[in-house]
Amino acid sequence: MNHENKQELFQIIASEAGVSPGLVEKTAGLLDDGNTVPFIARYRKEATGELGEIKIRFIEERLKFYRNLNTRKEEVIRLIQEQGKLTLELRERIWNAQRPTEVEDLYRPYRQKRKTRASVAGEKGLEPLAGYLLSFPERGQPLAEAAKYINPDKGVADPEEALQGAMDIVAEYISDDPDIRSWVRNFTLKYGVLRSSAREAEAPSVYEMYYDYREPVSSIAPHRVLAVNRGEREEFLKVTVEVNEERIIEHITPPVKNSVTSDLVQTAVKDSYRRLIAPAVERDARNELTGRADEQAILIFSKNLRQLLLQPPVKGKAVLGVDPAYRTGCKWAVVDDTGKMLEVGVVYPTPPQNRVEEALLEFRRLADQYGIDIIAIGNGTASRETEQFVASFISGCDKKNLRYIIVNEAGASVYSASELAAREFPQLDVTGRSAVSIARRLQDPLAELVKIEPRSVGRAQDQHDVAPKRLEESLASVVESVVNHVGCDLNTASAPLLAYISGINRTLAQNIVKFREEEGRFTDRNQLKKVSRLGPKTFEQCAGFLRIPGGKKPMDGTSIHPESYQLALKILALCGCTPNQAGTSELRAGLARMDPAQVASELGAGLPTVRDIMESLSRPGRDPREDLPGPLFRSDVLSLDDLRPGMELQGTVRNVVDFGAFVDVGVKVDGLVHRSKLSDGYVKHPMDVVSVGDVVTVRVLEVDTGRQRVSLSMKS
Repeated sequence: MNHENKQELFQIIASEAGVSPGLVEKTAGLLDDGNTVPFIARYRKEATGELGEIKIRFIEERLKFYRNLNTRKEEVIRLIQEQGKLTLELRERIWNAQRPTEVEDLYRPYRQKRKTRASVAGEKGLEPLAGYLLSFPERGQPLAEAAKYINPDKGVADPEEALQGAMDIVAEYISDDPDIRSWVRNFTLKYGVLRSSAREAEAPSVYEMYYDYREPVSSIAPHRVLAVNRGEREEFLKVTVEVNEERIIEHITPPVKNSVTSDLVQTAVKDSYRRLIAPAVERDARNELTGRADEQAILIFSKNLRQLLLQPPVKGKAVLGVDPAYRTGCKWAVVDDTGKMLEVGVVYPTPPQNRVEEALLEFRRLADQYGIDIIAIGNGTASRETEQFVASFISGCDKKNLRYIIVNEAGASVYSASELAAREFPQLDVTGRSAVSIARRLQDPLAELVKIEPRSVGRAQDQHDVAPKRLEESLASVVESVVNHVGCDLNTASAPLLAYISGINRTLAQNIVKFREEEGRFTDRNQLKKVSRLGPKTFEQCAGFLRIPGGKKPMDGTSIHPESYQLALKILALCGCTPNQAGTSELRAGLARMDPAQVASELGAGLPTVRDIMESLSRPGRDPREDLPGPLFRSDVLSLDDLRPGMELQGTVRNVVDFGAFVDVGVKVDGLVHRSKLSDGYVKHPMDVVSVGDVVTVRVLEVDTGRQRVSLSMKS
């Protein structure tokens, strides 16, 4: 791509991103040099004008999109040029196209086609007759003209057959016109209606609301698009896009009325639309709707996952993790305040065994022996029955402040059956590993959840209906973002956690763990350079996100990048302090008296970097998750029958979707706060008000015990 085209590309992306072209160019340069998004966002703020990760990722995605588009444009131009049919005007139109569909529309007339009715007619020599039809003569007899093309050897037996072949050519010519296709596509997207109906009217299913359903293509909600797609895929629904056919045919018919061939051309136009254009445009419209719905579902899943990963750790607590079950019993695991597994076992307080007294004795032993602070119960099968048993145990327990919590165990079974879990706990079966995971994901959700593939961690509307590759890429970027935002302890981080650190892949993560096992704890960030296959560029990308609390250099325990250590020392000197005083009240007081802008000017440094260094020196061990509200612990249990309209409760947001939020208030089912009930004011999207993990106060509106549904409100 030449310089002029690059600048044009930067202008386009800048307009879409709402930033200056210069910032896009600098960000693109950093990305092209192999820098990761977290590294650029954290340590190259001067270059990017302090763009956040969201903007940088947007620029990265648009760069990829337009570069791929430009590659396709160059290929199409080459293919048309090889046919000797490329004009300056066509080249310009292709190069100025902004969407892949525009490029393909322009290429369509020159694409090598499979055998069509028009190509067969062309082989019979009927193209001149098609030209005659489109010349719109005012006099003459089309049948007489068509008679000139009778040729039994080529399969043209009579004038009618010749005219039909010529009309087939006209139909394809109209279908191949890029301006016509573009107009019909835009008209359909603007004025079309998505219609779904039942394949079998009486067949009961979860899709009954869509058995006779119509909604404008331009305004249908993304989650309904995915629901309709799923119903069609499962063969409960027939789905079409309805549009005003007469209006379309009127628009694409050449405006000639007084010609002897007008009626024939209009017939060809109708055939072109119904047989060639409409099916393709309907596919395009459905694809467009599905694409938008995919992006919305992925966005919601990504935001929910981010909040799930950012849940505050529960530090310094011994936890009893319980994986509930019926027949096979509840597996339990005790982990100490560092996450080390101490003991595992099984109790049978749930049906059909109902060995409650035996289970109570076992839990009393565990509470006394290990000083259990919290009991974490997985939210799977038999969760509520197990919760009732745990609540009764706590009520009769001498230990004060013992509490329980329901933990989202999504993905625990995936982890427990994985190779990683087998290596970590070879002596345990899958349910024992799951109980350990449930306990640990309360203590440090991020460290435990990164062991599981991201799509198995959370839940979102229609997550299984969206494009798997796009979902996987988006969720991986979320995990990468969160892990680097939090950072990790180089001496305790697992290989799965390290693999998400900027610049580090799975192989390097395993090499770091192996080096740690063979050489002992890291005491200096520079030791990373001795790890196999960890070169200078990787060190630059990862060093700032890997912390060594209590190492040789105090700054190794902060988020300050090694490249800025000299600048940090100069800032400390201005305060009259040393690195060993990081985090002390003396240093904080000294830094509070300093003006970051003045310090930056005096030291010839960038203001964003100076601000970040001062913040890191003030709070060297800061975990950003600790600034968020903690989880909601319980000591008693409610049932659905206990709820009454008007009751006010506290609950935890478990899931956020387009139409509202699901809140766990301690009964068997999560209650729904509809979007209209989330706030006293207008709510554009539920995520503007709540996030997964939030502890909220709700009021019960309605309880439907028959359908196991609870309606809640957060309005004052």
